[in-house]
Amino acid sequence: MTVQDALRRARQVVAATINPKMLSVSSETATGRAEDARARRASPRFDWVRPDGSVDVGLLTETKEAIEVFLSDRAILHVGRISPSSVEAGRRRELSESVVRMALDRLGARRRISEATLNAALAMFVDDVALVRRDAVVSGFLSRSPDGSSYELVGV
Repeated sequence: MTVQDALRRARQVVAATINPKMLSVSSETATGRAEDARARRASPRFDWVRPDGSVDVGLLTETKEAIEVFLSDRAILHVGRISPSSVEAGRRRELSESVVRMALDRLGARRRISEATLNAALAMFVDDVALVRRDAVVSGFLSRSPDGSSYELVGV
Protein backbone atom coordinates (compact mmCIF):
# COMPACT_ATOMS: atom_id res chain seq x y z
CA MET A 1 0.00 0.00 0.00
CA THR A 2 1.38 3.40 -0.93
CA VAL A 3 1.42 6.33 1.45
CA GLN A 4 -0.91 8.16 -0.94
CA ASP A 5 -3.42 5.29 -0.84
CA ALA A 6 -3.28 5.21 2.95
CA LEU A 7 -3.76 8.96 3.27
CA ARG A 8 -6.60 8.98 0.72
CA ARG A 9 -8.37 6.23 2.63
CA ALA A 10 -7.77 7.99 5.97
CA ARG A 11 -9.24 11.19 4.52
CA GLN A 12 -12.33 9.20 3.47
CA VAL A 13 -12.70 7.78 6.98
CA VAL A 14 -12.50 11.26 8.49
CA ALA A 15 -15.02 12.62 5.97
CA ALA A 16 -17.41 9.71 6.64
CA THR A 17 -17.05 10.25 10.39
CA ILE A 18 -17.94 13.92 9.98
CA ASN A 19 -20.85 13.08 7.67
CA PRO A 20 -22.18 9.56 8.41
CA LYS A 21 -24.61 9.78 5.47
CA MET A 22 -21.62 9.24 3.19
CA LEU A 23 -21.31 5.67 4.45
CA SER A 24 -24.90 4.80 3.68
CA VAL A 25 -24.69 6.36 0.21
CA SER A 26 -21.45 4.46 -0.46
CA SER A 27 -23.07 1.22 0.66
CA GLU A 28 -26.19 1.85 -1.43
CA THR A 29 -24.03 2.58 -4.46
CA ALA A 30 -22.00 -0.60 -3.98
CA THR A 31 -25.18 -2.70 -3.84
CA GLY A 32 -26.86 -0.81 -6.69
CA ARG A 33 -29.62 0.47 -4.40
CA ALA A 34 -28.87 4.18 -4.95
CA GLU A 35 -32.02 5.94 -6.12
CA ASP A 36 -30.77 7.20 -9.45
CA ALA A 37 -27.77 7.22 -11.74
CA ARG A 38 -26.78 10.75 -10.70
CA ALA A 39 -26.63 9.71 -7.04
CA ARG A 40 -24.49 6.72 -7.99
CA ARG A 41 -22.04 8.90 -9.92
CA ALA A 42 -21.82 11.55 -7.19
CA SER A 43 -21.43 9.18 -4.28
CA PRO A 44 -18.03 8.25 -2.89
CA ARG A 45 -16.60 4.85 -3.71
CA PHE A 46 -15.02 3.70 -0.49
CA ASP A 47 -13.06 0.51 -1.01
CA TRP A 48 -13.12 -0.10 2.75
CA VAL A 49 -16.95 -0.35 2.82
CA ARG A 50 -18.24 -3.73 1.69
CA PRO A 51 -21.40 -4.06 -0.40
CA ASP A 52 -23.34 -5.11 2.70
CA GLY A 53 -22.32 -1.85 4.42
CA SER A 54 -19.84 -3.43 6.81
CA VAL A 55 -16.34 -2.03 7.22
CA ASP A 56 -13.30 -3.95 5.96
CA VAL A 57 -11.33 -3.89 9.22
CA GLY A 58 -8.33 -5.61 7.64
CA LEU A 59 -7.95 -2.92 5.00
CA LEU A 60 -8.31 -0.12 7.55
CA THR A 61 -5.76 -1.84 9.81
CA GLU A 62 -3.34 -1.94 6.88
CA THR A 63 -4.06 1.75 6.29
CA LYS A 64 -3.39 2.58 9.94
CA GLU A 65 -0.06 0.77 9.79
CA ALA A 66 0.96 2.63 6.63
CA ILE A 67 0.13 5.95 8.27
CA GLU A 68 2.11 4.98 11.37
CA VAL A 69 5.17 4.45 9.15
CA PHE A 70 4.56 7.83 7.53
CA LEU A 71 4.43 9.48 10.95
CA SER A 72 7.64 7.81 12.12
CA ASP A 73 11.22 8.91 11.68
CA ARG A 74 11.46 6.24 8.94
CA ALA A 75 8.98 8.05 6.68
CA ILE A 76 11.66 9.39 4.35
CA LEU A 77 12.62 5.80 3.54
CA HIS A 78 9.11 4.99 2.32
CA VAL A 79 8.31 7.86 -0.01
CA GLY A 80 9.67 8.50 -3.44
CA ARG A 81 11.33 11.62 -4.67
CA ILE A 82 9.20 14.51 -5.88
CA SER A 83 8.94 15.10 -9.62
CA PRO A 84 8.70 18.90 -9.82
CA SER A 85 8.24 18.92 -13.59
CA SER A 86 4.72 17.52 -13.12
CA VAL A 87 3.66 20.50 -10.95
CA GLU A 88 2.18 23.73 -12.36
CA ALA A 89 4.88 26.47 -12.61
CA GLY A 90 3.62 28.80 -9.85
CA ARG A 91 3.14 25.99 -7.37
CA ARG A 92 6.40 24.41 -8.50
CA ARG A 93 8.36 27.52 -7.47
CA GLU A 94 6.84 27.37 -4.00
CA LEU A 95 7.67 23.68 -3.85
CA SER A 96 11.21 24.36 -5.03
CA GLU A 97 11.73 26.96 -2.31
CA SER A 98 10.45 24.55 0.33
CA VAL A 99 12.72 21.77 -0.91
CA VAL A 100 15.77 24.07 -1.05
CA ARG A 101 15.06 25.34 2.46
CA MET A 102 14.70 21.79 3.80
CA ALA A 103 17.87 20.62 2.05
CA LEU A 104 19.88 23.57 3.37
CA ASP A 105 18.47 23.11 6.88
CA ARG A 106 19.76 19.55 6.85
CA LEU A 107 23.19 20.71 5.77
CA GLY A 108 23.52 23.08 8.71
CA ALA A 109 24.18 26.79 8.98
CA ARG A 110 26.21 27.47 5.84
CA ARG A 111 25.83 30.78 4.07
CA ARG A 112 27.37 29.70 0.74
CA ILE A 113 27.21 26.19 -0.66
CA SER A 114 28.87 24.54 -3.66
CA GLU A 115 26.74 23.44 -6.58
CA ALA A 116 27.80 19.81 -6.09
CA THR A 117 26.78 19.84 -2.42
CA LEU A 118 23.48 21.57 -3.21
CA ASN A 119 22.77 19.03 -5.97
CA ALA A 120 23.44 16.12 -3.61
CA ALA A 121 21.19 17.61 -0.93
CA LEU A 122 18.37 18.30 -3.41
CA ALA A 123 18.65 14.83 -4.95
CA MET A 124 17.42 13.35 -1.67
CA PHE A 125 14.04 14.99 -2.32
CA VAL A 126 13.59 15.60 -6.06
CA ASP A 127 14.37 13.88 -9.32
CA ASP A 128 15.24 17.09 -11.22
CA VAL A 129 17.74 19.09 -9.16
CA ALA A 130 18.50 21.53 -12.00
CA LEU A 131 14.85 22.56 -12.27
CA VAL A 132 14.54 23.11 -8.51
CA ARG A 133 17.80 25.08 -8.40
CA ARG A 134 16.73 27.21 -11.37
CA ASP A 135 13.30 27.91 -9.85
CA ALA A 136 14.92 29.00 -6.58
CA VAL A 137 17.30 31.36 -8.43
CA VAL A 138 14.59 32.80 -10.72
CA SER A 139 12.31 33.48 -7.75
CA GLY A 140 15.15 35.23 -5.90
CA PHE A 141 15.26 32.66 -3.12
CA LEU A 142 18.82 31.61 -4.03
CA SER A 143 21.59 33.62 -5.64
CA ARG A 144 24.11 31.98 -7.93
CA SER A 145 27.77 32.94 -8.16
CA PRO A 146 28.82 34.37 -11.56
CA ASP A 147 30.75 31.21 -12.41
CA GLY A 148 27.87 28.95 -11.27
CA SER A 149 30.02 27.07 -8.78
CA SER A 150 28.14 28.10 -5.63
CA TYR A 151 24.80 29.26 -4.31
CA GLU A 152 23.66 31.40 -1.42
CA LEU A 153 20.33 31.70 0.37
CA VAL A 154 18.99 35.24 -0.16
CA GLY A 155 17.40 37.35 2.57
CA VAL A 156 17.24 34.65 5.19
